Amino acid sequence: MKKQPAATAVRLVAAQAADWPAISALLVAAQLPLDGALDHLPGFIVAFRNSDLIGSAALETYGSVGLLRSVAVTEAQRGSSVGSQLVHAIISRAKNAGLESVVLLTETAHAYFPRFGFQEIDRSAIPEPVTMSIEFQSACPVSAAVMQLHL
Repeated sequence: MKKQPAATAVRLVAAQAADWPAISALLVAAQLPLDGALDHLPGFIVAFRNSDLIGSAALETYGSVGLLRSVAVTEAQRGSSVGSQLVHAIISRAKNAGLESVVLLTETAHAYFPRFGFQEIDRSAIPEPVTMSIEFQSACPVSAAVMQLHL
């Protein structure tokens, strides 16, 4: 029997301006909002397999609180731990930055984030600086679940 070649490792790196077209295409395919994302490109971590961008996640900082957004993985890579690697990388970045907590909004993945320690909270409990983000102001509907992770 022939041995299958090992899958190429995933590389997580800080996003560069040249990555934006692939990031925006990924977000559109995942039906995630683009509003404000380009303004926060330095907060993005992207996942590559070979030269293919296969995932993204971003951290926006508002005082002592981070906003996790734009967690997306290509359909072909879902279930391969790429999303988990990205979320862990963002949480590490938030801890290294000395943030107190990270919040997120989701309409479809509220069952995914508790594995990282996120808990659903009432929208009225959101730390005020984060409510000024485009995600809270207009990009995500009021029906989106709000989750928070204390660091």
